[in-house]
Order: sequence, then structure tokens, then C-alpha cells
Amino acid sequence: MKLDEKALKDKTAWEAGGFILPAFDREQVREETEKRPEWVHFGCGNLFRAFPAVLCQRLLDQGDMKTGIIVAEGYDYEIVENAVRPQDNLCLAVTLKPDGTIGKRVVASVVESLTADSQNPADFGRLKEIFRNRSLRMASFTITEKGYGLANGRGELLPDVQADFAAGPSAPKSYMGKVAALCYERYLNGRLPLALVSMDNCSHNGTRLYEAVSAFARAWTENGLAEEGFEAYIRSDAVSFPWTMIDKITPRPDESVKKMLADAGFEDVEPVVTSKNTYVAPFVNAEEPEYLVIEDVFPNGRPPLEKAGVMFADRETVDKVEKMKVCTCLNPLHTALAVFGCLLGYTRIYEEMKDPQLKKLVELVGYQEGLPVVTDPGIIRPVDFLKEVLEVRMPNPFMPDAPQRIACDTSQKLAVRFGKTINAYQDRADLSTDDLKMIPLVLAGWCRYLMGIDDEGKAFQLSPDPMLPEVCPIVQKIRLGDQGPFDEALRPLLSNRKIFGVDLYAGGLAGCVAGYFRELAAGPGAVRNTLKKYVGEPET
Repeated sequence: MKLDEKALKDKTAWEAGGFILPAFDREQVREETEKRPEWVHFGCGNLFRAFPAVLCQRLLDQGDMKTGIIVAEGYDYEIVENAVRPQDNLCLAVTLKPDGTIGKRVVASVVESLTADSQNPADFGRLKEIFRNRSLRMASFTITEKGYGLANGRGELLPDVQADFAAGPSAPKSYMGKVAALCYERYLNGRLPLALVSMDNCSHNGTRLYEAVSAFARAWTENGLAEEGFEAYIRSDAVSFPWTMIDKITPRPDESVKKMLADAGFEDVEPVVTSKNTYVAPFVNAEEPEYLVIEDVFPNGRPPLEKAGVMFADRETVDKVEKMKVCTCLNPLHTALAVFGCLLGYTRIYEEMKDPQLKKLVELVGYQEGLPVVTDPGIIRPVDFLKEVLEVRMPNPFMPDAPQRIACDTSQKLAVRFGKTINAYQDRADLSTDDLKMIPLVLAGWCRYLMGIDDEGKAFQLSPDPMLPEVCPIVQKIRLGDQGPFDEALRPLLSNRKIFGVDLYAGGLAGCVAGYFRELAAGPGAVRNTLKKYVGEPET
């Protein structure tokens, strides 16, 4: 079975292989979308194909939508040219279920794919046409957090951004410049309303998108390169930038999944690796649980996504849901497993959940130290969310996620994933940082990880992190087996508010972290022994 429209006409073979096929007339949907597009999405990666595209598919199957999605890729054009169009914009979404079975759904909701390339007159011209259409309701984004950045780490404008500020909206090169230029087309065609919806996994994502687009509107207006009213249009109620919280683990297509699909008769299993090193395949694999909460601010109306499981709420509620996930019930647990997984030689998260000490560690971080400071968002019960994470999501044997991947950029994550909880313990009269035992152990584990020596005493490769040149020299002066104490040696690290979100000395936790570190660095086997000492065995 090949993934193209011609092959889909032989439904018998697909259904015999257990594949779920579209239940709508795709040609009719394509024609309707061309006339009155409602949804354009930027970013043709795995998360989009496994989640937003599937949401639209459900609505089309149910008869709740009549138009599909137009996807635009603004960074790596080869994805569209070499991996999307050759499959007639189709994708196979594979659901990796914790009971050992998989779901296989052919996703046909994407009816047009374009490169958001201002040097491609046909594709960019088509995007301009779409943005001039009154029917367009929302433009959504999964372009990663970096896609919204206009400056480098030193606060200097990126070269493409600086050039776009000076040249105006005619032929922008930067991602956000292209988005702003398309919004300008909509402004020129009657200041038409639109929702720009970031679905990227970063805090207050709508604000990040607004700040980027408005920066272009302001620069172009001030430089006389756009009409004076453009900036006011972006700032007005006609254009919204809703906050969202998205949660669905979608790792790189896995070799084991390739084999299962091939065994079922599916031929298009080989990935495409672009010149920008993007890895994309005709299929995408993802876990079954999924959450998407969106601030309900859509000036031109919106698709009925609630009928596909999306939750709509006000901004405050979206913020609470995001904090529940990122600061307490999911991301901190992933970081704990990433740090100790690398030290103990694990390569899969689900294997770590079979480890008695690591399983107990994340249970204590979540239930005992995290939940007391969670604000219940009302639409998702934190204890239920946490239970699903610990009992369904992390132990899923088909989730090919690695601690080494999750350990990337840990220095950029600790302030949110643990610092917020520490701050809450400091601020509340009924809590004390003295009650925190497992979070300091995780922080000490990260310091031990930075030595680049595993629990057997063997060197391992640290995952990429922009702070490694600054933090590694602090701990690499320490040798495995040194007796310490390490309070002063670790001071430049543990006092760094940028990393931890708090000065751990001022917060009263530095001594505890340094003490744990001394035990973790006592010699080969010390990491395991320390975990056994402080975490113990889970109750049977």
C-alpha cells in the first residue's frame, strides 16, 4: 500500500490491514477549501500532523467541518517539496497505545501545502490570496519556540530580521517577517479579522507571537514602509493572539513502528532527511493522550474544535493549565528521569519507569512536593492528569522517547520546572522549603550529570545545552570520589538565579543540594546508592 490518493481508492486492502480511512469526500473538501479557506497552519512537523491535522480530520469525518487545512512551511521548504507533496499531502498517524496495540489512521485533512517563501512567487502569492480572503478564521503555528525569536542571546537583531525591518513587507526572509507581511495583505484588504494561534509548547505563546508580529508592524510603520494604520490593526481587537496549552508527546518516527507498518502492508516507511537535517517520514507516531486548551478569542469565528476534544477557556484558565503541566505534573518529572536516566545508562523513558527508585522518585516529586502548590484550573483535575502521566504516559512501552533528548537545554528549563515550586514553598505560610527533599535531589542529580561521568565511572556525552560552557567547568574540577564538602565549590552554580529561578543559598536549599551531590559523587555506584537511601523501594 502506497500513501497517495490513487492507492487509497482500493479501500479493501487498507481496511484489511487495520487502517482507518477518511470518511469524507476529499475532492469536495479541497474545492470548498480553495474557495473559502478557514484554517491555515504554519509548520509541517510531526506535532502538527499528529494532532491539529487529526483534529480537523475528526471534524470532517463527523460532518462538523466542510473545509480542510492549508499547511505552510516557512523554515525547511524541503519538507513540503520532498515529503508532503509526493504523498498528495496525506499522512499516516500512528497512535502508540499503552496496551501494546497501535492505531493507524490515514489523515487527509491537509488539502494544500505551500512553502512560505517570499522568493517563490507561486506559493507566497497563494498565501497572500488566502490571507486576503474574508473566510479565513485562523492561522495556527507549530514552529518551535525559536521560530518567534527576533534577536540572538546578546539581544542583537538577527540579520534577516534587521534586513526585513529596513526593507519592508514586499519580500521578507525571516519567519515572523513573512507572517507579518501576510497580515499586512489582510489589513490592506479591509482590515479583516483573524486569530493568530500559536500551538507551540512554550509559556504564554500567544504573547510571544504578538510581540514578534507587532515588532514588524511597528518598524514598518515607523519607517514609512507600511500604512500608518497597520500597527494599530495588529494591536486592535480585529487580530487576536490567544494563549494555548498543547500536550501530546510526538517523538521522531521509530524503527519499531516502521517494522509494524511494513508488516501490515504499508510501503512508505522510509524517512526523508532534509539538507537542514529535518527528519520526517510519511508517517508520524505519537502517544494517545492529548490536550489542547485555547483561549477563546476568535474575532472572525472559529472551527468547532470543541467537538474534536479541544477545550476553550479564558486566558487565566489557560495559564493555570499550562503551569499545572509545565511546573508540576509532567515536565519536572521528565527532567528528573532525563537526568538520572543519563547517569544510570537508560535510553528509554518507559524503561526508567520499571526502575523502583526512579519510579518512586517521580511519584514523590509529583504527588508529595508538586501537587500541594498546584492551582486547580477547573477544566482538568491535576491529580487525574498526574495519575495519567505516571501510570499511562511515561510507562508506555511504545513511546520511543529518550532521556538524552529530554536532557537537552536543561539549564533553560529548571527555573520553570522546579524554581516555580520552590518559590511557592517560600511564599506560602503553610509550607516550608525544608519540606522539599526530592526536588533538591533532582537538582543535585543535574549537577552530578554535568560531570559527564555515569554511575559506572564512564564518560558519556552531555546533551546540547547553551549553558554547558559556563556550568561544566564548575563541576569538572571535582573528581569522582572526592569527599567534599562542596558548598563553596558549587556556589557559582547554585546561586545562579537565571538557572534555578532562585538563589538556592538564599532559599535555604543549597546545603541540601550540595550534601546530596557529595553522596552522588562519592564513587562508582554512588548514584544508585543515594537513590536507594533517600527514595527507597516503592510500596508493594
